[in-house]
Amino acid sequence: MKPLTTLFAGTPEFPVPALQALIDSPHRPVAVLTQPDRGAGRGRRIQFSPVKQCALNAGIDVLQPTSLRAPDIQARIAALQPDLIITAAYGLLVPPAILELPRHGCWNLHASLLPRWRGASPINQAILAGDPETGVSLMQMDAGLDTGPVLLAEAVDIQPDDNAGSLHDRLSLVARQVLMSGLERLLQGSLPEPIPQNDALATHAPLIRKDDARLDWQQPATVLARQVRGYNPWPVAHGEIEGLGFRIFSAQAVETPNPARDLAPGELLRGLDTRDAIVIRCGEGCLAIESLQAPGRKRLSARDWLNAHPDWR
Repeated sequence: MKPLTTLFAGTPEFPVPALQALIDSPHRPVAVLTQPDRGAGRGRRIQFSPVKQCALNAGIDVLQPTSLRAPDIQARIAALQPDLIITAAYGLLVPPAILELPRHGCWNLHASLLPRWRGASPINQAILAGDPETGVSLMQMDAGLDTGPVLLAEAVDIQPDDNAGSLHDRLSLVARQVLMSGLERLLQGSLPEPIPQNDALATHAPLIRKDDARLDWQQPATVLARQVRGYNPWPVAHGEIEGLGFRIFSAQAVETPNPARDLAPGELLRGLDTRDAIVIRCGEGCLAIESLQAPGRKRLSARDWLNAHPDWR
């Protein structure tokens, strides 16, 4: 069967394995859409998005409109005559005029089991909520935000030690598999009928900001431990300990030992027989911090910090 003429749209690292698989397949994209280049770092140096870099490495034309509503970009996409448009973490809304262009419509790869966690931060929110599993959904796009009917989905267990970074990396590989399975089944005529989402079960995954990662020691330790995992590698959980603001990269919830029962939330536990964790009293239970970073210092294990600060023991 004749290969499909595809167009791919994405921006961050998550879609890159799926894009690379598409490039290596008979359905190599005729062009790639990604968001405009932006400055990063202290010098605000312009950096290409991971999707753009992948496309350039493969010699594929890259389009970077600020909006898909402009008539000129719509005409340019129409001229490519795509059979299928595939998006994943693109970051721009796809208007109806473009959704209606391909004969097979537009597909979206989304890092959750829809309708749970529609929106910008599905991986983080699944960890923050304590979900036992998440996954990847291949959705037939409509005019809404992650609201279209689901073609395929694959579930992934969330491991107790998963953070947003490790879960992201696993899901990106699953997205690759789901996309290639969808394409194969489309060509074989065995793609399932899309299943409409139940809007009553939908949850929202909002855009994350740095202040969201601030730890409130009044919260239960189980909640704080999920925040540490859910905000790693960005924006990284942070909280005050002994009057200093620390970034916290790894921590576990533990039961409150007897010496800490009279301490207030946020207080450091001293006199414990532990060398590998800094233990903080929380609203319920305690948070055992395993890796942290003091202001202006490099990241350290709790063991190294305690060795350098014996008064914290």
